[in-house]
Amino acid sequence: MCKTVQYLLLFGLSLGILNAQTRTEKDLLGEKQIPANAYYGVQTARALENFQISSLTTQSYPDYVKAFAMVKLAAARANADVGRLKKDRLAAIEKACQAVIDGKYHDQFLVDLYQGGAGTSANMNVNEVLANIALELSGHKKGEYQYIEPHDDLNMGQSTNDVYPTAIKVALLLHNDKLLKEADLLAKAFHKKGDEFKDILKMGRTEGQDAVPMTVGQEFHAFGNQLDAEISALKKSEVYLCEQNMGATAIGTGITASPGYAEKVAAHLAKITGKPIVMSKDLIAATTSQQGFVMYSSTLKSMAVALAKISSDLIILASGPRTGFFEINLPALQPGSSIMPGKVNPVMPELMNQLCFKVMGNDLTVTVAAQSGLLQLNAFEPVQAIAMMESQGLFFKAMPLFRKNCIDGITVNKDVLAHYMDRSVGVVTALNPVLGYEKTTELAKEALATNKGILELIREKKLLTEDQIKKLLDPATLTGQK
Repeated sequence: MCKTVQYLLLFGLSLGILNAQTRTEKDLLGEKQIPANAYYGVQTARALENFQISSLTTQSYPDYVKAFAMVKLAAARANADVGRLKKDRLAAIEKACQAVIDGKYHDQFLVDLYQGGAGTSANMNVNEVLANIALELSGHKKGEYQYIEPHDDLNMGQSTNDVYPTAIKVALLLHNDKLLKEADLLAKAFHKKGDEFKDILKMGRTEGQDAVPMTVGQEFHAFGNQLDAEISALKKSEVYLCEQNMGATAIGTGITASPGYAEKVAAHLAKITGKPIVMSKDLIAATTSQQGFVMYSSTLKSMAVALAKISSDLIILASGPRTGFFEINLPALQPGSSIMPGKVNPVMPELMNQLCFKVMGNDLTVTVAAQSGLLQLNAFEPVQAIAMMESQGLFFKAMPLFRKNCIDGITVNKDVLAHYMDRSVGVVTALNPVLGYEKTTELAKEALATNKGILELIREKKLLTEDQIKKLLDPATLTGQK
C-alpha cells in the first residue's frame, strides 16, 4: 500500500473519530469543534481558550451557578408572560433551569471567573449550557439550536449587562443566608462564655493600661454583641442587593426587551429566590452604578474589622504562660515551634486575623473596581464578584472552625485574675465615692512607689473594714450590674 493511500485512510479515520467525538458550532469568528458530550457551546469554548487565568471558575461557587439559573428562569417566565417565548420552549427551559438549581450539570460552568468582556463569557456559558440541557430533556441532540437557541431563547430580551450583575447579587444573597447562620452561631458561642464567666472579676484596660474592674463575662458578652451588630448590618445591606436591573439590557434603555418584561422578571425573581427583589426605578443608573456591591462589600469589611479586633484581644489575653497576661487559655491545637519545646501558639485567632486581612483587601478591590467603570457600564464587575464571593467563602469556612476549635474551649485562669485584682492600682477608682478623689490619688501614688496593692495599703492603714471591702468589691456592684 502506497504512503499516499495510507495517509488518506488514516486521515479519513481520524476525521471519523473527530466527528464522532465532536460537533461543529459557529459564531461570528467562524466554526469550532466542540466536544460532543459538552453542554457548553462555541462561545464558551473560546472563553476557555482566552481566559486560562486562575483555578476559579463559575462552578467554584455553587450558589453562583444556581443564581444564574434562577435569573434565566425568571427571564423565561417573564418573556412567556408578555407573549414572546413559546410555551413549549418555556417548559423545556424551566426544566433545564430547575435541574441546575437542584445542583445538576454544575461541571459544565467552566469559564474562569477572571475574564474580560464584563461577564459576557459567563453569561454565554450559562445560555449555551441551559439551551443544550433543555434540548436534551426535550428529546433533541446537543447543538440542535433550531429548536432552542442560546441567544434567541435563553438570552431573549436580555444582555450580559443586566443578567451578570443580577446573578452576582442573587448569588451574594444566597450565600449571605449561610454566612449569617454561621455568624450567629459564633456570636452565641461568645455569649455562652459570657454567661459562664459572669461572676469572675478582672481588670479592664484602656490604652494598654489598668483601667477599672469588670467581669470576664462582660468582656465576652461584648465580643458577642459586637458580632450581633455586624450581623444586623449584613442583614440590612441585603436591601442594596435586592435592587436589580433586569430589563435594562445593554445600557438601561431596555432595547430588545418587550414592554412589561422588566417588571415581570423582577416579580418572578422575587418569587424564585424568596427575597424581596425589586426593579430599580432608573435602569440606566442601575446599570452603571455599583452601589449594591460597594455597600455589601463594606459590611463584609466591617465584620472583618470586628473579628480581627476580637481575635487580637484573645491573643493578648492568652499571652504567656509566664510572661504575658495569661488571663485565659485557648485550646491547644498543635505544637507551636520547631525549635522551642513546650510552646503552643494561638493558631485559630491568628488564622481568623489573616482571613480578615484578606477580606479588608477584597473590599478595597471592590472599591477601586467600582470607581473605575466608564460611562454606562462597569467592565470590572468580574473582579468585584470574585472579591465578595471569596470573602463570603472565607468567613463561612472559618467561623465554625474558630467557634469549635477556639471559642468553645476557652477557660479562665482565676488565680491570675485574682492576683491582678489585688495588685492593680485601677481598683482605686471604685473607692472614689467612699474615700474621695484626693485620698485615692495618694493611695495610687503610694502603691506605685512601694509596689504594693491598693487593697494591701487599705488594710495596712485600716481605711476600710473587711466587710466594706467585700461590699465594694462585689462583682455586681463593682461592674455596674446592680
